[in-house]
Amino acid sequence: LTELIKDLQNAKNLKQAKILQRFFKTGEGEYGEGDIFLGIKVPKQREIAKKYLGLNIKGIEMLLKSKVHEYRLTGLLILVEKFKKSDERSRGDIFNFYIKNTERVNNWDLVDLSSPNIVGEFLLDKDKKILYNLVESSNLWKKRMAIISTFTFVRKNKFQDTFRISQILLNDSHDLIHKAVGWMLREIGKRDQEALESFLKRNYKAMPRTMLRYAIERFPEDLRKDYLGGRV
Repeated sequence: LTELIKDLQNAKNLKQAKILQRFFKTGEGEYGEGDIFLGIKVPKQREIAKKYLGLNIKGIEMLLKSKVHEYRLTGLLILVEKFKKSDERSRGDIFNFYIKNTERVNNWDLVDLSSPNIVGEFLLDKDKKILYNLVESSNLWKKRMAIISTFTFVRKNKFQDTFRISQILLNDSHDLIHKAVGWMLREIGKRDQEALESFLKRNYKAMPRTMLRYAIERFPEDLRKDYLGGRV
């Protein structure tokens, strides 16, 4: 763990850290309030994470408890790699550990880079009830986790849970949820535009604007205009 932390500290970039601090909204009252950045880009963190795949769960937990964003992300990247290499029983342990520590998966990149690869993968052939518990949470990141975890199902052409969770989140007020839902709907559209349109026709008039824009981004121009103008 000390070696890993040393590697991360050696890779820090203060100029980049300032940019990230603004980008991830770390100011008072903003969604990433108090998050500390070292300014390390994700590919570099992946490279460092790969050197420490032997780090035990206790070490990962310590990284997740840190206020430093890159410590938490590197911990999650190690966890994702461990999950990929594990048998079903160990995967269950990693999944439970992840769910127990969701409070520390507390910015959109942390959610997006870990939840489909752990939560989504694990639940692929299992009961999805936990996603519905997450989506009913008042915590922004747990709600994002619920929808982004379904990316794994979408890749396997299983759309039902993405549609159901999108429906639940239609009235959510946060733009990070609007973007996440729109993105997952767009991913469905890439694979089956008919399925997406059937969902949109029922719901698009009630959808937040950003969500709709993201969902129809790949549609032909005329069709996009019809949706945005409420003419479908």
